[in-house]
Amino acid sequence: MTSEPPGSNRFTIGALLRSGIIIAHKDGNYGSLYPRVSDFGLIGVPFITAKSLTDGRIDIAGAPRLAFDKAKKLTYGFVRPGDVLLSHNATIGRVAVMPDFDGEILVGTSLTYYRVDQTKLIPLYLAAFFSSVDFQNQLKAVMGLSTRNQVPITAQRKLNVVVPPIENQRYIADTLGTLDDRISMLREINTTLEAIAQALFKSWFVDFDPVRAKAEGLEPEGMDAATAALFPDSFEELELGLVPSGWRCGVLGDVAYTTRKQIQPSAMKAETLYVGLEHIPRQSLGLDSWASTDGLESAKSCFEKGDILFGKLRPYFHKIVIAPFAGVCSTDILVCNAKVADYYGFVAMQLFSTELVAYADRLSNGAKMPRVNWKDLSDYALVIPPVEVAAEYSDVVHPLFEQITANVHEAKTLGQLRDTLLPRLISGQLRLPEAEAQLEAVCA
Repeated sequence: MTSEPPGSNRFTIGALLRSGIIIAHKDGNYGSLYPRVSDFGLIGVPFITAKSLTDGRIDIAGAPRLAFDKAKKLTYGFVRPGDVLLSHNATIGRVAVMPDFDGEILVGTSLTYYRVDQTKLIPLYLAAFFSSVDFQNQLKAVMGLSTRNQVPITAQRKLNVVVPPIENQRYIADTLGTLDDRISMLREINTTLEAIAQALFKSWFVDFDPVRAKAEGLEPEGMDAATAALFPDSFEELELGLVPSGWRCGVLGDVAYTTRKQIQPSAMKAETLYVGLEHIPRQSLGLDSWASTDGLESAKSCFEKGDILFGKLRPYFHKIVIAPFAGVCSTDILVCNAKVADYYGFVAMQLFSTELVAYADRLSNGAKMPRVNWKDLSDYALVIPPVEVAAEYSDVVHPLFEQITANVHEAKTLGQLRDTLLPRLISGQLRLPEAEAQLEAVCA
């Protein structure tokens, strides 16, 4: 364990609980009342599990919904804003702080929640300490004493937490919060860029707005004369309905392909990066998490920078990203790209569309682990524009994709800085002026 900075003390979680600094320390173990798969649906109380936590964020929108009548039978496990979540079962050591929210939210058996007296212990500081090497090593030590991959609530109470004076806690939380805010801003920018690309895709290739405008004798909105000239001014009836004149009906496989190149772990270079399904966010083109190839035991698929990675396992999770680098990925990820470069933007947004994801979900096979295969996915029917129109769209969205990739790398760099600052701030090795200087340099 590291030495504590002046004024700090190390307490067990049990001691903090007995002193009232930690007000509540519970998990989502509901015993005989634990929900069954059939108790979940599209409507209900969000049910947060370890899988809902990624890089300090909580995917509330994507969490399973427990039926309201089933949730009413539970007397605990309901979290509040400011509660600190720690995953302790199967997936160990993920941490997040509950944001403000309306209604009720429950935690599953894989999570513990900590509710604290915020006049003595700041939630963001506690979450930061839980993420530190110090605490993560304590979790690993407990797991090393058992064959079960878990740190039960009784064992957690024997773990130690460094508690600095409240003003130091606040500074550490604010310092790390500055980085987190910057990372969140980059993710929000990416969301906006994705929305622009989606809106333009829908306008050109789904609603055919430029064609409709010209058919009515109007000038298409939001484009110059040269771009407008690429679109026809009439429709023709084809097998998919009314289609812009000169365009054709086809399938995804006409314009896109998937690579099948694989590599064994023994042939992977040390610097090769790995992307698993767990790293791909839902409904976002920006990949914001990845890992090294250490510990991989089976063959993986190879991909290049710019390839479109499509999660084929449980496709309804909508996990599709543009690869920001070359690497290897899980074989549960399809590595896709355009057959012709001019169709790249069209293919990327077609794969990212909710319509194609819904199609993939309908065709997925397997009750417990539904997967879609490329043969079925490639048969997805679509209207294919002429290459000139596809090329113009690619030219428009290419800078958006480039900015998304740049933001992904910047967010990763900020996250690494955060991880570097965290143990030094907690231990007192990094003084406040030094931390401020580093923050100013990176956030300038």
